[in-house]
Amino acid sequence: MNQHQNIHQFKADFFKALAHPMRIRILEVLSEGDRNVNELQSVLNSEGSAVSQQLSVLRNKNVVSSIKDGTSVIYSLRDPLIKELLAVAKQIFDNHLVDAISLLETIRNEQ
Repeated sequence: MNQHQNIHQFKADFFKALAHPMRIRILEVLSEGDRNVNELQSVLNSEGSAVSQQLSVLRNKNVVSSIKDGTSVIYSLRDPLIKELLAVAKQIFDNHLVDAISLLETIRNEQ
């Protein structure tokens, strides 16, 4: 594999790691600050096994890091730029939403 293929594979794997609603939500919560599993469960209103499973995927893909703190494990974003990536994704979503709304208004006005 050449360097370009490696970079493309890294990007594909990175976006696969993000391709789950709970993982996105976990990253949004971690964008606000480091949390342990219990805190994440509480914020996400989800059971521990589901949260732990998604954290494991994010950790294996090097998207989040974990540090043992006594009996709990603290999770954090591995790279603070992930917060910016999520913000850009939200802007793209918002732009599509604005386009869809204006299209609907145009259709409604034409009727």
